[in-house]
Amino acid sequence: MSKIRIALIEDHDLTRVGIRTALLQKEEIEVVGEAANAAEGLNMLKKVQPDIAIVDIGLPDKDGIELTRELKSISNGKDLPTKILILTLRDNKEAVLAAFAAGADSYCMKDIKFDNLLEAVRVTYNGNAWIDPAIARIVLQQAQQNPAKSETAIGEAKNTVVNPENTDNVDTIDPYILTERELEVLQLIVEGCSNAVIAERLYITVGTVKTHVRNILNKLCADDRTQAAVRALRSGLVG
Repeated sequence: MSKIRIALIEDHDLTRVGIRTALLQKEEIEVVGEAANAAEGLNMLKKVQPDIAIVDIGLPDKDGIELTRELKSISNGKDLPTKILILTLRDNKEAVLAAFAAGADSYCMKDIKFDNLLEAVRVTYNGNAWIDPAIARIVLQQAQQNPAKSETAIGEAKNTVVNPENTDNVDTIDPYILTERELEVLQLIVEGCSNAVIAERLYITVGTVKTHVRNILNKLCADDRTQAAVRALRSGLVG
């Protein structure tokens, strides 16, 4: 099985080393390059062309959004092999929408747990968008206010986020389709909790949580937890 080739562009040494160390715990992942600023990062990405670049939004010479825009412009309309996963402390509306408008494929907060980061990497590698459920509301709010603009900014490929034509009537999901326990699990998924945290909060086993998550995905016709969270928020199943 081919490995997921990842490059890291992060100016804080400890953060970069921590991410690299965590990623290398998985045999399926290979870290093929690192850079501490946008200029070095762009040159590196052109040379090594990793599958995914994890890019900090707050680089010293220019921000990760501008780096993303420059990298995507190099393709001249052709698909680049490198997908961009933005990693940041900024969860404001402008930063989120600007990142996707620039061509970012996924968006994670820096306080993300490693299991969720690994999930984000896998989802991004498979060609889908991964957004922290905690900031999914920002994208949904923009889509509701200006659907056409939001779809253009986020991109047609990101049907995991908000694509009005791919929601499969999620606005009218029957709340009774889920059990009371499944709704509790879904609420915690929306809040960004891992299976272990959900198990701890609801006083159930991780195995039981996995069963609930599987049932939720099936009932909501969702491919992953993020898509389930977005559909739940959009339909009003959870708040």
